Amino acid sequence: MTGPLAARLTRAPRLAEPDRAQARLSDLLAEAPDLAPLLAEGGPARDLLLGLADHSPFLWGLAARDPARLAGLLERPPEDSNAAILADQRGAGRAGPTGPAGSDVAQKLRRNRAAHALLVALADIGGVWSLEQVTAALSDFADASVSAAVDAALVQAAGTGRFLPPDPINPQAGSGLIVLGMGKLGAGELNYSSDVDLIVLFDPDAAPLRPGVEATPFFSRIAQAVAKLLQERTADGYVHRVDYRLRPDPGSTPTALSLPSAYTYYETVGQNWERAAFIKARPVAGDLDLADSFLAELRPFIWRKYFDFASIADVHAMKRQIHAVRGHGAIAVAGHDIKLGRGGIREVEFFVQTQQLVFGGRRPSLRGRRTLEMLAALHDEGWITPEARDELSDAYRFLRTVEHRLQMVADEQTQRLPDEPVKLARFSRFLGFSDAAAFGEALTAEARRVQGHYALLFEAEPDLAAEVGDLVFTGAEDDPETLATLRRLGFRAPERATETVRGWHFGRRPAVTSPRAREVLTELVPALIQALAGTGDPDGALAALDRAFGRMPAAVELLTILRSHERLRLLFADLLGTVPRLADTVAFSPHVLDAVIDPAFVAPVTEAKALAEQFRTGLGRPRDLEDFLDRSRDAARQLRFVAGARLLSGILPPAGAGRAYAGIAEATVAAALEAVEAAFAEEHGRVPGGRFAVLGLGRLGSCQLTADSDLDLVVLYDFDPERRESDGKRALDAAVYYNRLTQRLVAALTVPTRRGRLYEVDLRLRPSGGQGPIANQWQRFSAYWREEAALWEHMALTRARPIAGEASLRAEADATAASVLRQPRDPGVVAGEVRAMRALIAREKGDHGPLDMKLAPGGLLDLDFLGQALVLSHASAHPDLVGLDAPGVLERAGAHGLIEAGMAGRLVTAYRLLDDVHHWQRLMVEGDFGRTAPPAARARLAAALGQPDEAALTAQLTETRAGVQESFAAILG
Repeated sequence: MTGPLAARLTRAPRLAEPDRAQARLSDLLAEAPDLAPLLAEGGPARDLLLGLADHSPFLWGLAARDPARLAGLLERPPEDSNAAILADQRGAGRAGPTGPAGSDVAQKLRRNRAAHALLVALADIGGVWSLEQVTAALSDFADASVSAAVDAALVQAAGTGRFLPPDPINPQAGSGLIVLGMGKLGAGELNYSSDVDLIVLFDPDAAPLRPGVEATPFFSRIAQAVAKLLQERTADGYVHRVDYRLRPDPGSTPTALSLPSAYTYYETVGQNWERAAFIKARPVAGDLDLADSFLAELRPFIWRKYFDFASIADVHAMKRQIHAVRGHGAIAVAGHDIKLGRGGIREVEFFVQTQQLVFGGRRPSLRGRRTLEMLAALHDEGWITPEARDELSDAYRFLRTVEHRLQMVADEQTQRLPDEPVKLARFSRFLGFSDAAAFGEALTAEARRVQGHYALLFEAEPDLAAEVGDLVFTGAEDDPETLATLRRLGFRAPERATETVRGWHFGRRPAVTSPRAREVLTELVPALIQALAGTGDPDGALAALDRAFGRMPAAVELLTILRSHERLRLLFADLLGTVPRLADTVAFSPHVLDAVIDPAFVAPVTEAKALAEQFRTGLGRPRDLEDFLDRSRDAARQLRFVAGARLLSGILPPAGAGRAYAGIAEATVAAALEAVEAAFAEEHGRVPGGRFAVLGLGRLGSCQLTADSDLDLVVLYDFDPERRESDGKRALDAAVYYNRLTQRLVAALTVPTRRGRLYEVDLRLRPSGGQGPIANQWQRFSAYWREEAALWEHMALTRARPIAGEASLRAEADATAASVLRQPRDPGVVAGEVRAMRALIAREKGDHGPLDMKLAPGGLLDLDFLGQALVLSHASAHPDLVGLDAPGVLERAGAHGLIEAGMAGRLVTAYRLLDDVHHWQRLMVEGDFGRTAPPAARARLAAALGQPDEAALTAQLTETRAGVQESFAAILG
């Protein structure tokens, strides 16, 4: 909306002393009769001016001292007045001060501040601007003031010859100086009479100083000159109070700090409260590009890669200290501090900032500076309810409005309501309430809503005391009541359990030797014991946790996470008892648990493109190949854990988990190839016109990968024979180049680093098997496929799929493989060779008993062979058989009448059952499930497949495999 300010006024304060207010206004009109048309009887402008005369000595003074200024503000749109004042303020410092004290600059800055303070008050109290518009105008004016003061200080320094600006017209550009706005200024949420929180930094290498001028004293004097110019009180008032205390260690550091010193500080001893402060940091003056670079470099300090629950405790400790020191123990009205008190502004800000610290590292949308915008973002990301968003937003607007009115009375930085009943009643009317009771009711309601949401995040801290009986593990002797409680909870060997936990408290495991770890553990143990008791085998779960503590170098992170979230305690306990593989992952990298409490956890992702995007987000921007190796292991571990946890939680079916695991592997291989190629090219260049691609075979190719599958890969390359040498400083022949590149790729996927392993890789499905070159020249390889490959190699080809590398070579390989599979073949010959191959494997490998889903007769290998035989026998007549997994082939074969439809349905059902069991087994333990799985895992497996126990499941599997053997013989003879 546009139009003059006077025409847009919609509200005014209620008067406490109308006669006195009327008398003051009459005196003003007598002195400035030109105001009369703007202040017509009964009009909104007159009512607003009466309110200022009644309630605000400061604002009435601004209005009465300069009637012409008041008239100008009322006659123009407030947006135009605001823009004009800002422009004048921002340019005030560039002409330079005329005298030693810069009196002309100081005077202009202060007079602009008076005009702007009156404008904002009129637009705010008169209902023309929203809270967001008011705080933005105040912040923009402060930006202009700081920038003008910096200009003035730099111009003065340039006049002495100590500072040599690259552009004298714009002395801040290229100055090496950074001025960051912090707190509400940085957020663009400045209050009416606020200090401006600033941090002054400088780049000693970029500062254009005269030789011999030391940077630290120079820029410290610049900072001091800026503060003096802004906050010194003169006959024209002041501009802003300046606070530099948010800089690193303000008690012992200069006012301006060098960038190297700042980086060192934040990287080594920076604290969570400083991370919270930097959420709102914003460049407001100086070299803005340099400031943006500094904040970009500081992102890893502010935004942790993982969900950071320790920050909740830190921020809440800050709030408790405020309450303890300042005595804000209850919601009050008279004398209540609406910023720091219970249910106040700071609680809303802490509610938002803490969740930003915890989740913003993984959610860039939560990295904004403004409180109201971040409340909306927290809701949109699923972290808070619509009620929390709306109630906290409304309360924040209400409380900030009260804050502004308090400060408008006398231009004081106060957030405390009047103590005296008469003054409280007067202030209530300034806000528009009928009396103190009405205001008190509104304030109390808003503050209680804030306190309720704040308590859910901070003060409803987990009560970890045992409600099931005594759980005491201190001292040298067993507590009889504790032993009894453990028996009731299902522990078969309570004495051993007690000794295990007592050993943790004595620091017998590396993970719990630090005082902080034992402190958190003491509080956590009762709840942890109860969580372990909820598993199928509490003793086994406790023993698994003890082993994990023995392997972990430190457990503070894990214990802090478990302390904060009951859901994660229960999940971790479940993993310890039934899925040791995932429990080991958690022990190695506790922050994989972050994903489980992410709202996105319940929305499974199995598409390769989406998983690739998630992988690259987790990967970030590695500094070099070594950094890539570590980061890729972390990113893949996180995604594989999520896939496993979703399978465990019933969010993903086993087949879906297979697609997810395959998509993760595909993303990992593609990223590894990109990183390795880039590093290899730095040394050897690239082969002109060369092409390189990777095929996935086996379960990777058919998108049925399990939690511990190897990657079956075939590597292809192609090049122009006329240009077969790479163009780098250490040139290589194309064949040598691509084989060494393949070695590097395999190493990137397989080598253990300090962040663990990625995959085992098998390249033996290439023509030379385990011998000869590991990369295959495409023209020879395609000819081999068509003319020389044995039938078993064509069987493997049925599950081949390009997963990484150059697009045209991938497309050619895909098309060639499909054409080879669709060649006419004698079904009888195919059946005979498949039977012979199956018999050879049975003789050479045998099986591991009834729980071996793959190799046991009638198992997955038989079903895969059946599917491959059907493709090779009939794809020439039915090309749509190519490119499907085994269940898809069997189903399509039934539809085409190649096998009896009922048999096809039974085989698909059998495959799904056996494959589901296989996925669960590979998720739960490493190695032979029948030999290594704990009893709880066996029971969990049976339950997952809908059977009451392992015996019932074994019987079902035996019957299913017998049916598969019968069909295998019927189809292949």
